[in-house]
Amino acid sequence: MAQMSELEKLRVMLPHWIEHNRGHGDEFAQWAERLAVSDADIACLLQDAVRSLQEAQSSLEEALARAGGPLQDPHHGHHGHHGHHH
Repeated sequence: MAQMSELEKLRVMLPHWIEHNRGHGDEFAQWAERLAVSDADIACLLQDAVRSLQEAQSSLEEALARAGGPLQDPHHGHHGHHGHHH
């Protein structure tokens, strides 16, 4: 089987990064809401993080579009975060 080019690898990875980024943004927003009354300063910082992730999300989606859209990884399929551990 032919080896994947860097662009093809990116087209496999970007959708995972986009999904992962979205999940973190959702978590941050939930925590900001939970802390809105008890710790407004922290909630505000979490909301700032959500906005930053939304900007990153937009850039990742644009990069994927310019790269030619998603390409399914023929070797691994859709199976997680590719080395990203929490």
